[in-house]
Formats: sequence, structure tokens, C-alpha cells
Amino acid sequence: MSLMVGLAALIVSLAWGGWPALSTFGFSFFTSSEWNPVTEQYGAAGPMVGTLITATLALVFALPLAFGVAIFLVEFCPQRIAHWLAIAVELLAGIPSIVYGMWGLFVLAPWFAKHVQMPLMMAVEPGSFLDHLFTGVPNGANIFTASLILAIMILPFMASVFRELLIAVPPQMREAAYGIGCTPLEVVTSILLPFIRTSAIGAVMLGLGRALGETMAVTFIIGNSHGFPTSLFASGSTIASTIANEFTEATGDLHVSALIALGFVLFVITFVTIAAARLLLGGDKYK
Repeated sequence: MSLMVGLAALIVSLAWGGWPALSTFGFSFFTSSEWNPVTEQYGAAGPMVGTLITATLALVFALPLAFGVAIFLVEFCPQRIAHWLAIAVELLAGIPSIVYGMWGLFVLAPWFAKHVQMPLMMAVEPGSFLDHLFTGVPNGANIFTASLILAIMILPFMASVFRELLIAVPPQMREAAYGIGCTPLEVVTSILLPFIRTSAIGAVMLGLGRALGETMAVTFIIGNSHGFPTSLFASGSTIASTIANEFTEATGDLHVSALIALGFVLFVITFVTIAAARLLLGGDKYK
């Protein structure tokens, strides 16, 4: 009961604090990308789109690798090595996000700009679809690299959860599958993955939730531009990075209210994600 009261109080406080901005700009607060503290014009569309794009790309990058790492550690890696590799993966999951952000800013971004972004921008035909997809300032700080940082952050977390789920599969199921002549690949695809499917959805949603709310690592490398991202290599912003950058410097009441309204929007997005996961899990029980 106390948890529900605290959650309700959080929702009410965010809605109350963001109401001046929401009432002033109305629905345009969610559709406009203009963010100008000088003229007191605020729109959340840019950070909202940046949040969804970076989190989705991070999940696309990290999910196959996380499954691959977990399957390798449980099924194919020698046990004397798997134990230490599993510890290393768990240690990666515990590294503070600001360390990832600093590494991304000083190591990944310059390397990416020199060896990936510039060659791609020079190789594509001017005016083509790929030219529009890869256009941007070649400094390595953009939507794509921010998504890579998020993928690196959530990968060890998801891999650790998937590994624990695979370990929990009854050994009799593996032995029975091998006994009828299944290959290791068939055991993984036909026995292990279907067995952990329901729990794996929860692990994926937890990883997505962390990607949606990540702050400092993204703030370092996304470029912090409030407009709509026009390409993979364009600068952008997320809801969390916008709040982190501006909350301490916000002086006007409307500016503060707009930032609190952004927090409310992020809460709603995260809540909808978790609710969708619960619906998927609930529906899976009766299949």
C-alpha cells in the first residue's frame, strides 16, 4: 500500500509541477521541437523522438549479442573459462554510466568520426537516400553513437539475466534433446529459447527501461540539439539529457515547469513500456 501511495504521489507531483507548461502550450508541447528559453517557447517532440530512437537502436544492437553471449557461456564455453567470463560480464554491468559517457566522448566518438562516419559520408552518392541517412557533423557525437553507448551499457545486464535464465532450464530437457540426436543449435533454438521465452521478455523490457532513462552517458555524446534528428549521424537529445543539462540553470517558472513536464512524459513512456511487458507476459501464460 505504501508503495502505491508513493507512486501516486510521484505522478501527482510531476503532473502538478508540469501543469503550467502543459496548460500554456497545450497539445503543441508534444508536437513542437522548438525549445527556446529566451522566448519561453518549449516543445518536447525533439527529446521524445531522440529518447525513442536511441533506446530502440540500443535494444536492436544489444539483444542479439546478449543472447549470443549468454548461450555461449552456458552451452559452448568450457566451464573453467565460463565462470570467469560470467564474472567479467557482471562487472561490466556494474560500471557507472558516467564512465561509459567519458569513454564514449574521448575514445569512441573520435574513433567513430575518423574510421566510420567520414568514410561513409564520403562514399555515398550526393543527394541519395544514404546521403540523407548519414549526413551530419563529423565529430562522432550523434544519435548513432549515443545508441551504441546505450547498447554497450545494457548488453552485459541483459546477458547476465539471460545466462541465469538458461542455467535454470532443467538439465533433463537438454539430455533428452541430445539423446534423440539433436544438434547443439537445435537444442538452443527448439528447447532452451522456447522454455525461457516468457522470462526473456521481462529481461528485454528491463533493458529497454534502462535505455529509456539513461542520463549521463547519453548527455556526453548525443550532441544535445533540441530539434528533430534528421539522420543517424545528426545531433539530438533525450528527455533525460535535456533535464540534466538545464534543470540547475532554469530560472523562469515556465522553464522549470517544462522540464518537470518532460519528466512526466518520461515517466509515462516508461510506465507504458512496463505495462506492455506485463500484458505480453500475462498473455503468454495462457498459450
